[in-house]
Amino acid sequence: MALACVSFPGFHTLSSHRRISATVTLPPSTETPKSRNLPVKKIPGDYGLPIIGPIKDRHDYFYHQGRDEFFKSRIQKHKSTVFRVNMPPGPFISSDPHVVVLLDGKSFPTLFDTNKVDKKDVFTGTFTPSLHLTGGYRVLSYLDPCEPNHEKLKRIMFKLVSSTRHRVFPEFQSSFSHLFDTLENHLATQGKANFNEANDQAAFNFLARAWYGVDPSHSDLGTNGPTIVSKWVLFQLGPILSLGLPKLIEELTIHSFRLPFFLIKKDYQKLYNFFYQNSTQFLEEASQLGISRDEACHNLIFTTCFNSFGGMKIFFPNMIKQIGRAGVNLHRRLAEEIRSAVRSNGGKISMSVMEQMPLMKSVVYESLRIEPPVPLQYARAKNDMIIESHESAYQVKKGEMLFGYQPFATKDPRIFDRAEEFVPERFMGEEGEQKLRYVLWSNGPENEETSVHNKQCAGKDFVVLVSRLLIVELFMRYDSFEIDVGTSPLGAKITVTSLKRATF
Repeated sequence: MALACVSFPGFHTLSSHRRISATVTLPPSTETPKSRNLPVKKIPGDYGLPIIGPIKDRHDYFYHQGRDEFFKSRIQKHKSTVFRVNMPPGPFISSDPHVVVLLDGKSFPTLFDTNKVDKKDVFTGTFTPSLHLTGGYRVLSYLDPCEPNHEKLKRIMFKLVSSTRHRVFPEFQSSFSHLFDTLENHLATQGKANFNEANDQAAFNFLARAWYGVDPSHSDLGTNGPTIVSKWVLFQLGPILSLGLPKLIEELTIHSFRLPFFLIKKDYQKLYNFFYQNSTQFLEEASQLGISRDEACHNLIFTTCFNSFGGMKIFFPNMIKQIGRAGVNLHRRLAEEIRSAVRSNGGKISMSVMEQMPLMKSVVYESLRIEPPVPLQYARAKNDMIIESHESAYQVKKGEMLFGYQPFATKDPRIFDRAEEFVPERFMGEEGEQKLRYVLWSNGPENEETSVHNKQCAGKDFVVLVSRLLIVELFMRYDSFEIDVGTSPLGAKITVTSLKRATF
């Protein structure tokens, strides 16, 4: 996958899995002599009647079964982790909802192999949001690596991450200290605190301060940045989300028709003005590479607000959910490990200090494994090819859309013991680190590097870093915490009910 790795100065030692050899062998269950002679079978499943079949599958997916049961029931029906089905939204947004589904850890990585698959305009699946939402441009996430602008735009994103690394630690600590203060105040006055709302504000403020050197509250955005971004994301992802509204309303609106851009136009212009005014360095970099300042700005908005802010918005609550549910024993162990490492290094938190926290690092990877922030992956077959699951091989024709639901692949029992469980220690030690090749949240294996030649997340190391920082800041401040967990369209909804201040 990584044809020409690009490292970020200052992020090179982010995680100890860098020491893993590229020749790590697969477990026997996924690489045996038999795997080269698997029987080639017809892909089971069908798409049903035009219009009727896609709508029926959409109703099952959103209303009758829900996402996980939708896939589980079809695995049981077809006795296969590879099958055909229609993926939402279908009529009348997507002209072709037909996909070949890959739901195991062996077939799923095909979606990352850009020698075999085309990643052009498949970021959101079987439909593409209106280009009005991104200034009329196809932004980086929708480009295939073979397209000329892919390399240029990805280099700009690498520059964004690497050139601002000196601001990451202080701005994260500042923004998330304010988050914890907010939670404590709400607990004192209301007896509970909304983590998601406070997290959204902290994440947006942190990214603006760290990457662009400006506090959004001192701009025309004020504190409205997270709200505007959330609305803008809804206009892009609404067709594949369930908002919890009555079925008839969702069917007649977001699942059948695109929300019109004019409803969000003024808000998006505010975002554009903010980023254009505060990203001169990166716009100049883009201009030198042959990318217009206007196109570069829309890409910076997408990378910052959709990819990075969106990732923190979804993943941080999901990670807090897993740690909270694990209980006080894990909290105690994390607190002891984190505080010991920080004390041993003069009270400072740095990347090298966090490398001395193996349990904390493992918890981040396990959270990314069990509940990846981007669960849906798509690609289109470049040529006729054979795709293998653990038991069988299947022929896919050129041009067919491939789809994978990542939580099934990363909870494959052939690869992970106790695959459905959150195991905090899973990625500790040499054997645990070898399993990182099956952590796929970043559009590629965790032990491979992102580069301009692949579709792996440009901010892959950055996401891992800030996720580690959140746990470190949390347990430097608190011994333990308690939460209630609900659901939201984009993940867990966390209500904090108790925060026990650090006592040791």
